Amino acid sequence: MTLSLETPALLFSATSLILLAYTNRFLTIAQIVRGLKKNYDDNQNKSILLEIKNLNLRLTLIRYMQLFGVMCLFLSVFTMLLLYVNQSTIGIYIFGASLLSLLISLGISFWEISISVNALRVHLKDLSEDIE
Repeated sequence: MTLSLETPALLFSATSLILLAYTNRFLTIAQIVRGLKKNYDDNQNKSILLEIKNLNLRLTLIRYMQLFGVMCLFLSVFTMLLLYVNQSTIGIYIFGASLLSLLISLGISFWEISISVNALRVHLKDLSEDIE
């Protein structure tokens, strides 16, 4: 099996865009948490505390999504270096690890999105009961 120098380079644009999306999600949730914290300090409402707990879990997942995304990018660059110095056998295995990192990152992303959708369903449950 052979691997060309261009193959790991294909992951650059995809991984960069994914990392940008993860960062945007992180910043948005961090802003919401800050607002909820201020609201909780004023009202001491338990439901706000549960929302913050949910968002904290999502922030943790996003951190791991970013970690595995960066690892994917790092391993892709390392693969290119190995291919450049004619170490293609090791490069193939490192590139496989890079793809595995990307797969883990995307899996965690799916988990985080599922949590987000479930939280929105709970939040909108009262509204859907009023509509019916």
